[in-house]
Amino acid sequence: MRISDLLAIEELGLRLLTGDPRGEFDTVHITDLPDPGRYLSGGELVLTGLLWRHGPADSAGFVGALAAAGVSALGAGQAWLGHVPGDLVAACESAGLTLLEVPTEVSFRTLADLAGRRPSGHLPGDVRDALGRHRRLVAAVAEGGGLPELFATTAAELGVTGAVLSATGRVIVGAADDPARLARAYLTAPRLPCRAGRHTLFGVGRGHRAAGWVLACDGDLMGRADLGYELAACVTLERSRMEEGRRVERRLAGELVAAALADTDPAELNARLRTCGIDATEPYAVVSAVASPVADAARSARANPAVNAVTNAGKSQVAVNAVRSAGERVTGPRPDVTRGPDPATLGGQALEELLDGEVVAAGADGADGAIALVPLRGLTAGGLAERLRRGAGALAALPDARLRVGLSGALTGAAALRGGIEEAGHARRVADARADAGGADLVVTSDEIYTHALLLATVPGDVRRSFADRLLAPLLDYDRRHQSDLVRTLGTYLDCAGSWNSCAALLHVHVNTVRYRIRRVEELTGRDLSSMADRVDFFLALRAG
Repeated sequence: MRISDLLAIEELGLRLLTGDPRGEFDTVHITDLPDPGRYLSGGELVLTGLLWRHGPADSAGFVGALAAAGVSALGAGQAWLGHVPGDLVAACESAGLTLLEVPTEVSFRTLADLAGRRPSGHLPGDVRDALGRHRRLVAAVAEGGGLPELFATTAAELGVTGAVLSATGRVIVGAADDPARLARAYLTAPRLPCRAGRHTLFGVGRGHRAAGWVLACDGDLMGRADLGYELAACVTLERSRMEEGRRVERRLAGELVAAALADTDPAELNARLRTCGIDATEPYAVVSAVASPVADAARSARANPAVNAVTNAGKSQVAVNAVRSAGERVTGPRPDVTRGPDPATLGGQALEELLDGEVVAAGADGADGAIALVPLRGLTAGGLAERLRRGAGALAALPDARLRVGLSGALTGAAALRGGIEEAGHARRVADARADAGGADLVVTSDEIYTHALLLATVPGDVRRSFADRLLAPLLDYDRRHQSDLVRTLGTYLDCAGSWNSCAALLHVHVNTVRYRIRRVEELTGRDLSSMADRVDFFLALRAG
């Protein structure tokens, strides 16, 4: 079929972005693999939703693989990014590859069907019906009807019923038997789509499974996977629309956290707190979370081998549907966590799903994890901890990552926010250590961490900094002027409980060097490090700055 024939069909609304429209193609291949070359034999029209693209540099590699395989043209869908990026256009121009823009309302399945029928200047009735059906599905989302209307339209148009679930088994829309079992099947499946009992599971969007949604369609759709992909794409659009509404709230929460860490005036903090929907007298808790790879080797070895073979489940690839002339369909692995979001961002995404939409300030400046402020409306801090434990326990089915969570006690007013952030952060770091040691309970509350860190968290920031500066300023100044290492040596010495040999071994220096440096510390500060009181002062000063 000629590319110009496709462009001439007004109902499709395809647009030529670069290249020669006089070329011809033999088959259609649909993929979102970053390097689909091994599945191509030449002469194809390749259709992609651009889910492989994380930055401008990705386009050259993708287009290069297509050009090397000898494909005829590339069709890029708008559904995910909302546009075709300029770097992809430039890469196609450089490679001499024809590039078409495919509107959101045109499904790839319609184009594949159309190419198989080789129409001449007009759409066959059934293909026209398919195009109209897809447009009605997209309209159900675009007109703000939400997921319930989309599912009602889907049942009428496609005859497909089912449910959308979160990764923890929360039912977002529809109905499903044993949602927790379906969520676990989604988290552990080496490839999607897959069968789970009487359901067929499809991933929604391109995110990490820890923060993902799963479309559970009733019945066996493995032989009609295009229907599931079509519905999953529409659910993705609706989820993106919902995300737009949270974006401003998430930014306001991030600004509040940053302001609290910067010791902003309490009156301004209380105003920001109210902007985030929490009254100054309303109790709330702070949650800190990260999601990062499992450190325990034994658990890693027990992970799904098919998933591990591609370092599965991040945010760089999605399940794909490759359609060839013989009807072959190839589903690709879930994304690679190493190319996905950082642990704080991923922790924030997972945390937001666990908290059923509570706004999260992920990766706020000065915070080392994702931060959520959760109003305790009719809920105690202990009740919130149990809710988080249930969610984190469900996500433990993931073979490649664990959610680690720290929870503050109940707080009131913006003045308590900084202390709550530090309290939750310290609890989360205890969860990190517990995870690295192979522990199972990775939700740690403030009740479990009554240490000096909590005492420091309750002291105003200016008082802590003044205390640290008064004691450590001579050492910091000496280190700056002489390019020495007194402060680091002091911290290591205290961590080693005053052992000269252990400190020297950790610093990779001679024991006499440690003795000399510690004497310099005592001379510059007038303190005696053989005294427990002075050791405690130094220990707290190093952690209070």
